Amino acid sequence: MIGLAKGQAVEEAISQIADGASIMMGGFGVPGTPFYLIEELVRQGQKGLTVIKNDANETGMGIDRLLEAGQVSRLITSHIGLNPRAIKLMNAGGLVVELCSQGILAERIRSAGAGLFGILTDIGIGTLFAEDKTIIEFEGKTCIVESRLKADFAFIHAAKADSFGNLIYQASAQNFNPLMAQAATQVIAETEVLLAPGELSADAIHTPGPYVDCVVTLPGLSMEYGLVQR
Repeated sequence: MIGLAKGQAVEEAISQIADGASIMMGGFGVPGTPFYLIEELVRQGQKGLTVIKNDANETGMGIDRLLEAGQVSRLITSHIGLNPRAIKLMNAGGLVVELCSQGILAERIRSAGAGLFGILTDIGIGTLFAEDKTIIEFEGKTCIVESRLKADFAFIHAAKADSFGNLIYQASAQNFNPLMAQAATQVIAETEVLLAPGELSADAIHTPGPYVDCVVTLPGLSMEYGLVQR
């Protein structure tokens, strides 16, 4: 575990990630996406990664930067339609893509954080989403067994944090970040503002510090973050 300290170097935080690791990345499009952590991952160049994210971002940002660098071997996501590179790589066999409907993706992550092995759902019965999955009868209904989604790491974007690791998300950045912070073995959070313990209202905290292993302070908001209006 990397210590929670002001000025934690992003280089040190990302250096613990090995080739072949699985990484959850928060965000729904731009809001809540940890672009700073992703950029350092691109710079360090770890390969063979499994990435779990709601979407594949757009050209030139976030997940697309990892795809451009050839660092991702598998992507678990709800859609890739805004990323031509992801579509091209998938069709060419250079990227394994597991498509999962958005609500089910969230529930698979949530179930891992809750200590469950998965969920039962009738969503997807009779469609491609049911192929190669376990089908059972439960309470008179045909259900798909959707396995939980865990990861070695989670990259989280917070608006505010303290040096104990308590996190607060801004507006729609609450999307996948809280779920992923509970479903990964190690959690690395980037924050716009880092405060001392006690400076955050206990009632406002979305992710408690015990879930978080490392907090990195953003040096500033890059162009990608600038797309978010508050």
